[in-house]
Amino acid sequence: MDLGSFSLLFSNVVVQIGREKLSQELIGILRNLVDFDTAVIVEYQLGDKPIIHHNDLPPKNIDSQIENFVKSAFVLDPFYRAALDRKISGIHRLSDLAPQGFRKTEYYRSYFKLTKIKDEIGYVFHLNKDKFINISLGRLASSCRFKVRELNTLDSITRIVESICIAQWGQERTEKLAIPGNSLPMQLDTALKYFGTAFLTDRETQVVQLFLHGHSTKSIAEKLCISPETVKLHRKNSYAKLDVSSQAELFYLFIDSLSSLKNYSGGDPLVGYI
Repeated sequence: MDLGSFSLLFSNVVVQIGREKLSQELIGILRNLVDFDTAVIVEYQLGDKPIIHHNDLPPKNIDSQIENFVKSAFVLDPFYRAALDRKISGIHRLSDLAPQGFRKTEYYRSYFKLTKIKDEIGYVFHLNKDKFINISLGRLASSCRFKVRELNTLDSITRIVESICIAQWGQERTEKLAIPGNSLPMQLDTALKYFGTAFLTDRETQVVQLFLHGHSTKSIAEKLCISPETVKLHRKNSYAKLDVSSQAELFYLFIDSLSSLKNYSGGDPLVGYI
């Protein structure tokens, strides 16, 4: 694309700042530079549920998937975790952010796999200390993976995209948003941090948390400097204490305990749930 054509596209985006159509126009610019099948723009602000500004994922049951995602499952999303825990910014490939065992997690099986995405790249922009935007671009199973030159193209306009996001979503929210029938805990990440601590030993808690985040037995062993057999033993003991028999049951116990929280003030979300 020549500079004149890009300038025209950019001018169409600028005039939409402050309007709902901005998201669609912004994705249009990116699609003219690099081909992709799906795009999602999510705004995260600590203490509130995520806001989906743009979503063109194809699955038939996408509404129920998104509802589960914004309710609580988003806290396990690799882009969200990397932005919150490691303060990443700019353009990244999902495979570079996700833990080694991501494709074996129940989060992947119950949510991400259903999107049919084969490869995903995304921008992360921190709008202030409590708010950031994630723009994810995906290619489905029928498409090839993103090439390095395509990532470089998107990286070359990072500052422009970031400026647009700041202008559009950088302001503070004027009102709190509530999930119908179930308000999002103000300290969802704290609930994740303390999940299982009232029932498990410190080491068992570490192992369970790392499994939830998507780490494999091998990567957990390396991270905690213990043997894979010891990791498996801690997992077995943890499952017995929490009355679950698989990673799938552990995942849904985690999601259900978070979803049931109201007026959360700290500590293990399982207390009062089990």
